[in-house]
Amino acid sequence: MSDSIKKYNEMIESGEWTADSTGYNHLPKDPIVEDVINKYKVRSRDGITKYGTTLYDSPDGFYKFLNHLQEELMDATLYIEKLKRQK
Repeated sequence: MSDSIKKYNEMIESGEWTADSTGYNHLPKDPIVEDVINKYKVRSRDGITKYGTTLYDSPDGFYKFLNHLQEELMDATLYIEKLKRQK
């Protein structure tokens, strides 16, 4: 297990990494924002499990990330076109 995964698991288990550790506990919570944050956490967990590393510690280089981004944006345009056709 990589050091980043070990640290991630330790932080989750200890409660050190929570949505409330931002220092803004006195403000009301936005349920939409909280839902998106939770989706990011699940996506992060799934990515760490699948790839064996965090995005931060990923060895992929600049052009590999550009390629990933391009592929994701291409998928997004296809989803948009599909939705436009569902009148």
